[in-house]
Amino acid sequence: MHLYVHIPFCRQACHYCDFHFSTNTVNKRAIVEAIAKEIVLRKNYLETDELQTIYFGGGTPSLLDESELNYLMDTIHSNFTVNTEAEITLEANPDDLNKEKLVQLKAAGINRLSIGIQSFHEPHLKHLNRIHDSFEAGNCVRLAQEAGIDNISIDLIYAIPAPDHSILEDDIKRAFELDVSHISAYCLTIEPQTAFGSWLKKKKIKPIDEEFAAQQFEILLAGLGANGYEQYEISNFARNGQYSHHNSSYWKQRPYLGVGPSAHSYNSKSREYNISNNAKYLAAIQENRIPSTVEMLSVADQTNEYLLTGLRTKWGCKLSVLDALSGIDFQTALNPELTLMHKKGWLEIKERTIVLTQAGKLFADRVASELFIE
Repeated sequence: MHLYVHIPFCRQACHYCDFHFSTNTVNKRAIVEAIAKEIVLRKNYLETDELQTIYFGGGTPSLLDESELNYLMDTIHSNFTVNTEAEITLEANPDDLNKEKLVQLKAAGINRLSIGIQSFHEPHLKHLNRIHDSFEAGNCVRLAQEAGIDNISIDLIYAIPAPDHSILEDDIKRAFELDVSHISAYCLTIEPQTAFGSWLKKKKIKPIDEEFAAQQFEILLAGLGANGYEQYEISNFARNGQYSHHNSSYWKQRPYLGVGPSAHSYNSKSREYNISNNAKYLAAIQENRIPSTVEMLSVADQTNEYLLTGLRTKWGCKLSVLDALSGIDFQTALNPELTLMHKKGWLEIKERTIVLTQAGKLFADRVASELFIE
């Protein structure tokens, strides 16, 4: 079983982010207490109480103070059995990580950090409206390593407008110098409900240049591959098999419980979506109600979700699983579509598993959608 805890607070809004958060932290303690209560209310959501992974996401979980994080961890341990080898990840911003904070995180049981660096280039950080500077970006990783947290992932964003690729190449070089085990690299996207979305509508900025983005993606693949990072999911790269076990559980369709405002849960038969409103979430939990919407998954939903997530990974989609989910002989029924995608050079079938080629990774969502069933 896997547990996701959404901490819906940030110091300020990044211009590209459309995740649920609030910059008003007045009720942070009350929300933490509500999340703890939801954990108690939902401890029987899944069939087993043993946790393989715990993931604190957001928002900015590194905004939790020592007592808040310990309160949540104590609640988790009181209501679940946490595997002794469990991966326990906390997302963090560089500006939150100092020696004292890192000692607290390690003492609380955090054994993996996902640090939102995004770029080492000062103008890009300002463009994204990040708080930290280039020095903090690198220094926080070194401090974490000195504190004994070795399992570290850093986030980078590519396709940020630039005259050439030299800034990205420098970002990659500086990332390698930190010697982290995991790098997540995401293409900049402009979502409607963000500052960038508003500026695009007002024509203050230009749309993302798709050709430029594709070139940057190829630079990332070449650079990361040459330095020993395996691309095990389209946006995720790891050394020595140090994958994100929590995120891999999503991609492999493993059941998980999500708690907190906007958190999602999945039990293989349905998905649940908590309300994305802190005040309404708090009021509901105080009344012992789970403020969620339940979506029962049809045969097509389950099959198509497996295609959408599985094709993004090195493990691909097993035909035996597709047959079981869809209730049809998938390869026979989708033979025209599979043949076309193969001719385009976008996918292969190896040992009865559909996997994307290197070229196909640029068109992952399109390939998946071509194979969707109704």
